[in-house]
Amino acid sequence: MPTIRPISDLRNHANEISEFCHREREPVFITKNGTGDMVVMSIEEYERQQALIELYSKLSEAEAEIADGAVGEDFSEVARKLRSNIRGKI
Repeated sequence: MPTIRPISDLRNHANEISEFCHREREPVFITKNGTGDMVVMSIEEYERQQALIELYSKLSEAEAEIADGAVGEDFSEVARKLRSNIRGKI
């Protein structure tokens, strides 16, 4: 169930809201005059969500390329090249 707080709580209970966001890794929905206004979340959770959005975007692009007939590389060959590059730098 989402956590919903009035906008006055940002001023009066900012530390409590911050601690909740970090501890629970969940956003807090802020209302203004009884209507949804904004969402507060930890920077870690925000960055995690942004990374997921970027990943999903790249996966969507790859699926579109495959649907258009693009030919990918063999996984075993790519893995071999990566291992070779890593071993060469250690």
